[in-house]
Amino acid sequence: MAFQVLAINPGSTSTKIALFEGKTVLLKQEISHSREEIAAFETIMAQFSFRYNLIKEALASTDTTHLAAVVGRGGLLRPMAGGTYEVNDAMQRDLEVGISGQHASNLGGLLARKIADDYAIPAYIVDPVVVDELAPIARYSGNAHIERQSIFHALNQKAVARNVAAKLGRAYEELHLIVAHLGGGISVGAHDRGRVIDVNNALDGDGPMSPERSGSLPMASFLAWAFSEGVTKEQLHTELVGRGGLVSYKGTNDLRDIERQIKDGDPEAKALFEAMAYQVAKEIGANAAVLKGQIDAIVLTGGLARSDAFIQEITQYIHWIAPIMTEPGEDEMAALNDGAQRILQKQEMAQTYNGEE
Repeated sequence: MAFQVLAINPGSTSTKIALFEGKTVLLKQEISHSREEIAAFETIMAQFSFRYNLIKEALASTDTTHLAAVVGRGGLLRPMAGGTYEVNDAMQRDLEVGISGQHASNLGGLLARKIADDYAIPAYIVDPVVVDELAPIARYSGNAHIERQSIFHALNQKAVARNVAAKLGRAYEELHLIVAHLGGGISVGAHDRGRVIDVNNALDGDGPMSPERSGSLPMASFLAWAFSEGVTKEQLHTELVGRGGLVSYKGTNDLRDIERQIKDGDPEAKALFEAMAYQVAKEIGANAAVLKGQIDAIVLTGGLARSDAFIQEITQYIHWIAPIMTEPGEDEMAALNDGAQRILQKQEMAQTYNGEE
């Protein structure tokens, strides 16, 4: 049975909404917010009524009398296993205070619950970035003061893993997969029968370099540079996450710019392109070791997977490990809808967020 579901995905300068009937899109809209509009609010939480009213306006001329659920993009909550969670009081409290940090996605679950309450229907979130299914051994960093954390593109990784499982005629929970999300940030996860038992922390720049992130760096050299320059903690974080990778070397976060420079004969652009693919391949190889060589497929997804040249560059290093499947781009709205549909169709049970460490 196909259920009507409203998906909400708040970003820093937009609020995306999509109304589905099963997998059919009835309405899809991206509501843009100017910098001036956003700057008028002192905090992200202060934007709640502003965004809620815009969503209601966008839905005003659409028939939502058969709406069965509302699903929002999951925010920075406490670590949790993957799955679809009903938005409850504990989750609402943690989203409102920003228990793990402030981000526009924190509004996803809150907006979903408010609109769901208007219809007396359930509200959900699906596979937020804080999904944490790390094996105990994967938490060791090498220093007792620091524990490895799981923060990655869980929504897209889990969604494409399920898509691949369906194409293979198998259940996601039966497979051993390596999924590489290739976007502004790059995360590579080892999926062991439905659980991501190891993955680089893409939010903080761990793992391969990406268009905007430095990736793992030689720590002694990084510390020497940081102290010699006398930069602040905030500036250092920006160097790691916003001004790393392609931006650091070539001043652009667009892989297409690099490819144009290569076409124009720029040897540095070519070397950088190859180096980023090389680092992704190394991370995939590391995850092959995590799964002890038992791998049903390697899945390459995200925006950079649209580049045939980049995929080919990675493939030359990893083709011998396992079959490679490419799922270019990402469709967060469809992934949110799929998570809610599985609950409504009783294919899964909604999980409960308890708000405890």
